[in-house]
Amino acid sequence: MNTPLKITKVGNSAAVILPKELLARLGAAQGDMLSVRDTERGIELAPFDADFEEEMAAAREVMARRKRALRELAK
Repeated sequence: MNTPLKITKVGNSAAVILPKELLARLGAAQGDMLSVRDTERGIELAPFDADFEEEMAAAREVMARRKRALRELAK
């Protein structure tokens, strides 16, 4: 799918209108939350998964606390 999307002004912010075909592919509907990830290939949209986000927050905390040990393990 290569569909151009227009960025529109909404108050002091900007918004992108997602066509219903794209929403269907995402398994999302109006009012749902989406997760946005920056990847090597660009921006990735996915349905928001609260459990995954909680697990990633815990992993980031451990990585921050154990930075030196992880650096040694990476050698």
